[in-house]
Parts: sequence; C-alpha cells; structure tokens
Amino acid sequence: MSIDSVSAHHASPGAQATSNAAASAPSRASVSRLIIATSIGNALEFYDLIAYGYFATTLSKLFFPVHNATMSLLLTLGTFALSYLARPVGALVLGSYSDRKGRKASLTLSIAMMTLGTGMVALMPTYAAIGILAPIGIFLSRLLQGFSAGGEFGSSTAFLIEHAPQRSGFMSSWQFSSQGASTLLASAFGAVLTGMLTQPQLEGWGWRVPFLFGMLIGPVGLYIRRRIDESPEFERMEKAESPVRELLATQKSRVLVSIGALVLTTTANYMILYMPTYASRQLGLAPSSGFIATLIAGLIVTVLTPCVGHWSDKVGRTRIMLGAGVLFFLTVYPAFMFINAHPSLPALLAAVTWVALLKATYFAPIPALMAELFPTRTRTTGMAIGYNIGTTVFGGFTPLAVASLIALTGNNLAPGLYLMLAAIVSLLTLVWARARLNAH
Repeated sequence: MSIDSVSAHHASPGAQATSNAAASAPSRASVSRLIIATSIGNALEFYDLIAYGYFATTLSKLFFPVHNATMSLLLTLGTFALSYLARPVGALVLGSYSDRKGRKASLTLSIAMMTLGTGMVALMPTYAAIGILAPIGIFLSRLLQGFSAGGEFGSSTAFLIEHAPQRSGFMSSWQFSSQGASTLLASAFGAVLTGMLTQPQLEGWGWRVPFLFGMLIGPVGLYIRRRIDESPEFERMEKAESPVRELLATQKSRVLVSIGALVLTTTANYMILYMPTYASRQLGLAPSSGFIATLIAGLIVTVLTPCVGHWSDKVGRTRIMLGAGVLFFLTVYPAFMFINAHPSLPALLAAVTWVALLKATYFAPIPALMAELFPTRTRTTGMAIGYNIGTTVFGGFTPLAVASLIALTGNNLAPGLYLMLAAIVSLLTLVWARARLNAH
C-alpha cells in the first residue's frame, strides 16, 4: 500500500474508501466556505502561540520576575513548553470525540475553549498586581489552549479532505497556509507595537493588544462553524466504538510515521517563532528586525503552501518532502553561520526567506499524507495523536531547548544544529515508510 497519493489514481493508504465513496466535488463557493470554517481555528491557535513567543521577553518581566533575566525568560518559555503536555491529552479526548460524534461537534468545542484561553491571557493581571496567582493563571490558560488545540488539527483536516478527497493535498494545505497568515498578523502586531510604543507603554498595556484581538477572532469562528454541514463521509461510515483502542491495536506504525514526518516541520515552525528573541538577544538587532523577518516568512508560507499542496496532488507527497528535507539538512547550518557572521537585517531576511521557502515546500503535503495514513473511522484520532505528540516533543520545546543550548554552550549556531538533527529524523522516517508501507 503506497504512502504517496497520486491524483491520476486517486489512491492512498487508509484512504481508499475516501476516494471510492467520494461525493460530487463541492462548488468553488462551498470550498471557500469550508476552508475558512476549518482554517480559522488552526489560525487562532497558531496566532496565539506566535504572539506568546514574540512577546516572551516582555511577559517574562511581568509574570515571572526574577533577578536573572535569562532565568526569567526560560521560565516564560518553560510555561510555553509545559502547556504542550496538554495537547496529547486533548488529542485523545477530542480526537476520539470527533470520530464518534462528528467533525463539526469537535470543531465547535475546540474553538470555544481556545477563545477562553486566549481571553485569560489578554485579561490576566500581572505579578505586581496579584502575585503568584499571575503566573499560575498564565500556566492554566496555556493548558486550556493546549488541550483545545490537541483536537483542532485532526478534526479540521479530516473535515476538509472528506468533503473533497480528490483535492486532498490542496484542501488540507490551507491548514498550514492559515498558520502563515497567523504569522503575518502576529508579526505585524509585534512590529507595529515594538516600533511605535516605548518600553513602559509596551509593558503597561501594549502586549495585551494582540491577545485581545485574538479573543475577538474566536466568536467569529464559532459562529461560522455552527453553520457548516457535517462531513458526508463521516455520516455514511460505521462509527468506531473505541477509536483509540482500534488505532493502537492496528495502526501504531502509521502513528509513528506521522510523528516522524512532522519533526522537521514543527521544529522549523517554532524556530521561526523564536527568531525575534534570537535576533535581539544573540544578534544584537532591534526587536522589530525579528518581527519583519517573520512577516516575510509568514507571507511566503501563506502564498506558497496551497500551490505546493496542489502540486502534491499531481506528483505525490513524499517525493516533494524528501527533496525539501535534503535541502534543509544541507543549508540550514550555513544559513545560521551567515547571519552570525553578518548580523544585520538584510542577512536575517535572506536566511529566514530561504528557511521559509523550504519549510512551506516540506510541510504543505503533510496534512494530506497524515490523513491518507488512516481509515475514516480512526482518522481524526490518528492524526490528532500523531500531530500533537510531534508538536509537543519536537515543537513546543524547541524555543526552550534552543535557548538552553545557547545558554549552556555559548554557541549561537545551536539552532542550526538542532534543525539538522530534525531533518535527519524526518528524512529517515520518510525513507523507512516508503520502503515498509509500499511493500504491503
């Protein structure tokens, strides 16, 4: 059974039923409505993550005030990382709920919880106002957001490809394109706020603005999702009584493939999130430089990802991913050498642009690849578990791991080495998967 989906045959592992039972293709207006309804939750999730990462230095002063600035930042990033421990739990609960009760029900629940978590951050009093309750409140808000995000990707991706299985690469790639749009929006907030406000203004109220905006996105998404139709394929299928038990009994190797394939893309995602902090602390550049660089990255990902997703419907998923992964491995360390040898905004823009091009090319086919690994009755559970274990272990801890490596070794090139290791893991996974799964 092949793990590559080639549009000429409309066949893929675990997704044969999807292709065979496909309903007539939805209209262009219907496609747009489906993409907006599903992508808005993923966009809100990533927007909030980016905003937290971008304002990590400010948040560390306000919620984790200790005498050592590095330790304060590590505590802030540690809270960011620990919140990811809730994601696999959310994946189990909400993924199973989606496979039993429906994609629409799970999507509505997840965005409601996500909005509540964002609102808690936006309105949380600082340590100076309520003491230890402030960092506890931030931690609890991150746990809630992590739990809700745990079920978002699997449900929304399954929902998209089950409405248009012949265009699964293109449709599902909007999941990551929306992350690029979130990067654009959060970076714009960061660049404008850090460029226009003084440090006292930023610490006094400016940092709350992006979170307040995020809190307003949630109700819009909730309204849209309550008015979409359930996946027709889900309505036709025989429901699994225990999706988690069935998945672990028969599809463990496919979960491992989905995790391994994600390592590179999720590490690169959160490395770009960390770039404003890296640019100011390691390169000595103005904070706005990092935001401008990530604005460029967000634009590239937003525009390029659907194009590559469409391409993957024609030529297959892993062929594209292997090529991008090899280029990642060969060039990412020289890119970090370049920006450290020439610490300037043009050098930073050049390096981040190249990384963003490779990132968009590698990860555009991943949602479709993951969906095609699992049958409909366990699809959301399988995708949710694979995606969230991958992002928890290799994504959420990336900023903390890189900051710790730099602090311990004094080597500003540690991010390049970290990304090279991630590329090796993903490349080996794809090679193993092609050899093993294609043989069955």
